Amino acid sequence: MATPAPVPPSPRRTFLGRLPLPERNYLTDALRTETVGGVILLVAAVAALVWANTFGSSYSRVSHFHFGPGALGLHLSVAHWAADGLLAVFFFVAGVELKRELVAGELRDPKAAALPVVAALCGMAVPAVVYTLVNVIGDGSTGGWAVPTATDIAFALAVLAVIGTSLPAALRAFLLTLAVVDDLFAILIIAVFFTENIDFVALIGAFAGLVVFYLLLRFDVRGWYVYVPLALVIWGLMYNSGIHATIAGVAMGLMLRCTRREGEEHSPGERIEHLVRPLSAGLAVPLFALFSAGVSLSGGALAGVFTRPETLGVVLGLVVGKTIGIFGGTWLATRFTKAELNKDLAWADVFAVAALAGIGFTVSLLIGELAFVGDDDMINEIKASVLIGSVIAAVLSGVLLKLRVRRYRALYDAEELDEDASGIPDIYEQDDPEYHLRMAALYEKKAAEHRRLARVAGAASSKPDSPA
Repeated sequence: MATPAPVPPSPRRTFLGRLPLPERNYLTDALRTETVGGVILLVAAVAALVWANTFGSSYSRVSHFHFGPGALGLHLSVAHWAADGLLAVFFFVAGVELKRELVAGELRDPKAAALPVVAALCGMAVPAVVYTLVNVIGDGSTGGWAVPTATDIAFALAVLAVIGTSLPAALRAFLLTLAVVDDLFAILIIAVFFTENIDFVALIGAFAGLVVFYLLLRFDVRGWYVYVPLALVIWGLMYNSGIHATIAGVAMGLMLRCTRREGEEHSPGERIEHLVRPLSAGLAVPLFALFSAGVSLSGGALAGVFTRPETLGVVLGLVVGKTIGIFGGTWLATRFTKAELNKDLAWADVFAVAALAGIGFTVSLLIGELAFVGDDDMINEIKASVLIGSVIAAVLSGVLLKLRVRRYRALYDAEELDEDASGIPDIYEQDDPEYHLRMAALYEKKAAEHRRLARVAGAASSKPDSPA
């Protein structure tokens, strides 16, 4: 009886491998906008700090100036409008991003999604544990456990722009996917842990508005003049329900169709995200930072960050917890899924990206305000700790990334090289016969030119020297 042939082992999944071309193009476009927005965010944060520490009284007056229709329960301060109103735009984009990742991006394949999801979850759990341990040992408040769990993708990309590091596409995609999953769970944390009193009438109205929004999308009704007023009504009802109003933005973002039909170059979700992302990154988030990051940074306040358990827990959670959580979660996930790290990269690169993810700004500031609502002094100290922790994480990751900058530049240049000028990077055309024919013609043309130059040089060298 013949012995059955052994079944060959299945190939190991490559972690941080080359992205498909459509995914790479989408990523490049999205991160370009986020990078510009991140630089504006940095400027807004610095402006807030300068304003609050030089003309503190005027900063406070503007931040606490109230306006809006009181009859609708929307007579809010400027800072409140920024946190609940403008950030709804940010979370709308996050919802669209998440939907696209789930149906067309890195999260559509459960096996491929396991790594970034596990990394993101560990990158949220470990900072929360670090914060809690510091406060249990130091007899502080454990109410701020969620503050160091969030990653700010715009701030992180701004740091990359400032230090001039061009990460390879796989690392940039990993960072973006981490941030998307991070945003999802931050939204769930806000909805579950920071909702106290619920107005069910307003909540039912918000859900009814979302149903109408969904039906309009499914019947392909078009026109911003339909959706923008409806979105504002849904947002207002969600705010009055007692659930954080940014949840409305996420819900509407998740409802958009992000798969392409035949003949479509871009799905509706991709088109709308392309239009709204600049508004989110360039206006909504920077304005939120302007009215949230203005904290007093006197010598005593800075020293207090490292002596109070609540603020020390935030700093250690961002700097230590995020790095250990993401790196450790990634390493463990690769071990259990038997994934293999891209041979062009090293675990030091994953560690550097994990440290970069310790930059928590926008959502961390928001959660800090929600966790210690009513205690203005503690909120200011928590905000200072978020800023300091993010700066430390930025410096640490900047140093680690600079150590590998030559390697990143070489990989980035190889990904971008388009020698045949086809509009598609050469690395994606290796299986296309037409590409190789174009390259053959290109090199033949170059060879002919060099032969001509050789004849000219030979003729010149054979001439007698001219008289002095």
